[in-house]
Amino acid sequence: MPPSRSLFLLAALAGASPALAGVTIFCCHDEAGKQVCGDILPAVCVGRAYREIGVSGRPVRTVEAPLTAEQRAQRAAEEQRRREQERLLSEQRRKDQALLNTYGSEKDIEVMRTRAERDIAAAIKAAEERIAEVRRQRKRFEDEAEFYRNRQLPVDVAKGLRDADQEIRAQESVIESKKKDRDAIRLKYDDDLRRFVELSKRPPAGRP
Repeated sequence: MPPSRSLFLLAALAGASPALAGVTIFCCHDEAGKQVCGDILPAVCVGRAYREIGVSGRPVRTVEAPLTAEQRAQRAAEEQRRREQERLLSEQRRKDQALLNTYGSEKDIEVMRTRAERDIAAAIKAAEERIAEVRRQRKRFEDEAEFYRNRQLPVDVAKGLRDADQEIRAQESVIESKKKDRDAIRLKYDDDLRRFVELSKRPPAGRP
C-alpha cells in the first residue's frame, strides 16, 4: 500500500465514526524499512513482525515475525536447558529434604559413618579369615600332592586344590569390593556433612 494510503488509514482511524469502531489496520516495515499498512494484512507483511492498530490510532497488538529454523532450534535448546535446570533443582531440593530428615545434627552423621565403616571392616576381616582357613586346607592337599610328583593327581586332591583356589579368588574379590564400598562411604558422609552444614547455616524460610 502506498505511504499516502497508509497515512490516510491512520488518520481515518484517529477520527473514526462509530461505524468504523471495530476497524483495525495492520502495519509493518518492508525490506527498505518503510512502513506499510492496510485494513487487511499486506502481502509484504507476511512472514514479518507487524502491529495491529486500533481506532484510537494506537497499537493494540504486536505480532512477532515467525522464527527461522535456526531460531527455533536455539529456542528449543534453551527450553531444554531450562527444563534440565529445573529438574536438577527439584532433585537437589528432594535430596536436601531427605538429608535433613535423616540427620538431626553433625554428630548423627559421624555416628552413622562410624557404624557403616565398622560393618565394612568386619566384612573384610571375615573374608581375610576365610582366606586364611582355605589356605590351611589347601596346604594339606599340597602336602598330599607331593607324593604324586610327576604323576597324575588323584581326583579328590586335584579338586581340593582347584576348589581352594576358586574360594580364595572369590574372597579376594569380596575384599576388593568392600574396600571400594569403604571409599564410597567415606565420600558420601563427607558430602552429607558438608551439605548438612550448608543447610544448617541458611536462614529459616520466610526470614531474610
